[in-house]
Amino acid sequence: MRRSLIHFLIAPFVFIAFAAPVFAVEPIVTIAVPVPVEVKRGPVPVPPRKPEPPKEAQKTKTKKSAVAKYHFGAKKTAAALRPRSIGWYAKGCLAGGEKLPATGPAWQSMRLSRNRQWGHPKMIKLVKALAIEAKKHDGWPGLLVGDISQPRGGPMITGHASHQVGLDADIWLTPMPDRVLTRIEREQISATSMLDKTSLAVNEEVFTDTQVAVIKRAASYREVQRIFVHPAIKKALCEKAGSDRRWLAKVRPLWGHYYHFHIRMRCPNGGCRSQKSVTGDYGCGKEVDRWLKKIEASLKPKPKPKKKPTKKWIPPSERRKITIAQLPRACRKVLESAGTQVAAEEVPVKKPVQATATAKK
Repeated sequence: MRRSLIHFLIAPFVFIAFAAPVFAVEPIVTIAVPVPVEVKRGPVPVPPRKPEPPKEAQKTKTKKSAVAKYHFGAKKTAAALRPRSIGWYAKGCLAGGEKLPATGPAWQSMRLSRNRQWGHPKMIKLVKALAIEAKKHDGWPGLLVGDISQPRGGPMITGHASHQVGLDADIWLTPMPDRVLTRIEREQISATSMLDKTSLAVNEEVFTDTQVAVIKRAASYREVQRIFVHPAIKKALCEKAGSDRRWLAKVRPLWGHYYHFHIRMRCPNGGCRSQKSVTGDYGCGKEVDRWLKKIEASLKPKPKPKKKPTKKWIPPSERRKITIAQLPRACRKVLESAGTQVAAEEVPVKKPVQATATAKK
C-alpha cells in the first residue's frame, strides 16, 4: 500500500521529464533595437582655394583693372567715334571729344600738362563764342580757360568729381593778359581770388562790372543749364544785376568757385542725362544767405571731439573710386576704341621741369 502511494506521487514527474523533449518550445530571441539619435553631419568637402595674392598686389590689381580713373587718365587722345556725351556729369564718359586749341583770338588754355582741354564739340564751340563775344561786347580782354574734360572724359585721377562727359568748363575770373603766355607761365600763374579777407564778400577792387558782364553773357546762352559760383559772388551778382535779373536763376551758389565760374551745358544727345532745369527763383534771398552762413560756420575753428568717431572717416577721393562696371556700358567701347589723330600743337605736353623746381622753393 505504501509502495503504491509512492508510485502514484512520482509518476507525473517521471512523465514530464521524459516528455519534455517532445513538448519543448523554441526559445524566444530578443533583437536589440538601437535608440534613435540625432545624426551629426561632418563638414562638406570644399575644393582647395588658390592662395590669395598679398595685399599690395590686390591694391595694384584693383587700381589697374577696376578703378575707372586710371584707365581714362591714361588716354592721351579722344576716342575715334561720333561725338557723344554718355551718362551723368559725375559718372560718364565722352566719345569723339574735341580739344580746345591752346591759344585763340580771345582765349588761352591754362594748365596744359593736365590735358583736360577736351570737350563735346558743342561745348568747345560755346567756349570759343563766349570768348569772342565777351571781348567784343563786354570789354573783357579774353578768357583764361581751366579744366574742361579729359580726352575721353570719365573720372579724373585728381580734382573734379564732375567734368566727366565734356559738358563742364571752368573759366577763370582773372582777365587774360595782353600777350601770349608761355607754357611755364600757364603752369605757374595762380588765378586771383574774388573774395575779401572775410571770405564772405567779394573784393570790389578785383570783382568788377566786367566780371558780372561775362557771367551774365555765359548764362544767357540757351545751351547753358547751370553756372556755379561762390556764394559771396552770387550775392554780389544779385546786387549788381540791375533790372534784368532772369539770368540769375541759372547762377547757383556752391562751395569753392571763388576764382572761377563753372559752366554746365545741357545734354546735347541721347544717352546722357541733363540736370533738372532751374525754376524762376533768382536765388537772391534766403538761399544765398543760408549758403553764406554755412561758409561762415566752416571758417570757425572746430572743437576737438570728446569721443572718438564710431565710423571711420573716408576721404572724398576714396568715395570717388568709380569702377568701370559702374559706368554706362558704352564707356567700355570709348576706352577700347582707337584714338584720334591730333595736330602737333595739340599733343599733350609734360609739366615743365622749371615750373616744378620753382614750386618747391
